[in-house]
Amino acid sequence: MSEKKQRSHKAEMVIERLGQKLNRQVVGSLAACVHCGMCTESCHYVLANPGDPTYAPAYKADKVRKLFKRHYDWTGRVFPWWVKAGSVFTDEELEELKDTVFGKCTNCRRCTLNCPMGVDFATFNRMTRGLLVSVGIQPEGVAVVSKDQWEIGNQMGVLKEDYLDTLEWMEEELQDELEDPGVTIPVDASDCDVLYAINPREVKYDPRSIADAAKIFHAAGEKWTMPSEGWDQTNFGLFSGDDALGGSVARRLYEKVIELNAGKLVISECGHGYRSTRCEGSNWAGFDVPFEMESSVLTMLRYIKEGRIKVDRSRNTQLVTFHDSCNNARSCGLFEEPRELLNLVCENFQEMYPNRAENYCCTGGGGAMSMSEYTPQRLKSGVIKADQLKETGAEVVVTSCHNCVDGLSDVIKHYEIDMEVTQLVNLVANALVIEEKVVVPVEEVPVAVTADEVPVAAALEALPLSGRVIVVADDEPDQVEFLATVLEDNGATVHRAGTGDEALELARREKPDLLTLDLHMPGRDVGEVFEMLREDPELEDLKICVITGRPELRRLIYDRSVRRPEGYLDKPVDEANLMLNVRKILELAHEEG
Repeated sequence: MSEKKQRSHKAEMVIERLGQKLNRQVVGSLAACVHCGMCTESCHYVLANPGDPTYAPAYKADKVRKLFKRHYDWTGRVFPWWVKAGSVFTDEELEELKDTVFGKCTNCRRCTLNCPMGVDFATFNRMTRGLLVSVGIQPEGVAVVSKDQWEIGNQMGVLKEDYLDTLEWMEEELQDELEDPGVTIPVDASDCDVLYAINPREVKYDPRSIADAAKIFHAAGEKWTMPSEGWDQTNFGLFSGDDALGGSVARRLYEKVIELNAGKLVISECGHGYRSTRCEGSNWAGFDVPFEMESSVLTMLRYIKEGRIKVDRSRNTQLVTFHDSCNNARSCGLFEEPRELLNLVCENFQEMYPNRAENYCCTGGGGAMSMSEYTPQRLKSGVIKADQLKETGAEVVVTSCHNCVDGLSDVIKHYEIDMEVTQLVNLVANALVIEEKVVVPVEEVPVAVTADEVPVAAALEALPLSGRVIVVADDEPDQVEFLATVLEDNGATVHRAGTGDEALELARREKPDLLTLDLHMPGRDVGEVFEMLREDPELEDLKICVITGRPELRRLIYDRSVRRPEGYLDKPVDEANLMLNVRKILELAHEEG
């Protein structure tokens, strides 16, 4: 193609800015490839799409390499036909390049690890993403997430009041769980030993992980805090290739640590958050970080080794396997510490193969979860991960990355694998041994009996459900039958409702002792139903326990001026946890009567 052809403004800018991005690492990778093919079998996209050469790392890299050779390497200027140099001229060609660098690569770096020449494909793939983003060519999801992180301060657009409200809510839940009003989630406390930064996903979709971390800090006697602003440890600049965004986000967090005079920044379980905050952010921001930074995985492991917390591994009996996050493992070397911690808090651990640096991507890396247009090919490539998971025979896959939680969950759902996903913080919190205080009536238990001799569960099991009337409201038939069967087996009379209107009607007719309420059902708004239940004078004594798989919907009821629910459970719910909470609620009703 003749260089005299008219080139679009965006194409001109991409070529010009490519020259500004060239450094020893990038040039070495662009020049060193010998097309040996060693990278090909390392890529899960290639393995899942046999016969399609466009997924091969070397093929994808050549789309960028041809620009370098044509415009910045002397061989391409002298012998362009020999070294396969080329250029871009139209915005349509840039769109095709976008589909390659965003849609056919998760920047997992597995190909880099297996390249005998040390070509870092992921580095210049990220660089190319940044070049395209700089001229406005990017997937819509990348643009939206980047905008939220620029303008609101976190990649999921969580407002400050929602964030603080979630912390307050989790604090209350933790106080109820531990039966200790002194347990807190400190915010903006100065001169603490630890400042804890989190992934916005924890606020929006998994607030329980915040409570679990707080529970561990409390048990360890840690002097810690969370910031009211600048709390997002994730950084979409790593995914988009936008160094300016990467530097701004990292600086925001660093400055908050300094402002609160915290001794150490502890980063919650997030692969790209850990890598971008601890390993890359200071370079993007040009910031000399004066404090220590560590993954919460290391923090929890240290607490156990130092005897600051005690754990009972028999509380986690399911067969678990571990998924190495690409950024934690390949890019930051966190291989053995997660496994050491896992073996301290779980009874049955099974490795998946390959593992550690050779593990396959969850399919959600590189910001892929935000790019809906590439979801079909992402899930198709997930067959490699699905087969890897199935071969373990595990019931639970554990990962130290929220991004991987979503990626693995998608693969598990798409390929119908009977497996759950969780994180180390959840397992450690579940294994925590905390002395529980139980108040029992003097006439039932002699004064000489200590709290240790009457565990909470045993005391609650003594409360029968016979004679109790319970309404179960949920639009999932399987969930309704599970809850109803467990409650009926324990002596309760159960009425079933599939909508909010049915729940309201049954409550008014049957006058139950307890109503379990899902937050997402067809028909009338559940928040409105809840308020009507609370305002009905004939239902003044009704106890309500929310059981939901959509914790983000809790504002439907918690933001109302009426009395809050007496209980709250996240799905999935097991029998033991259900009965423990139901009995706790009805024990209060028993004492009040």
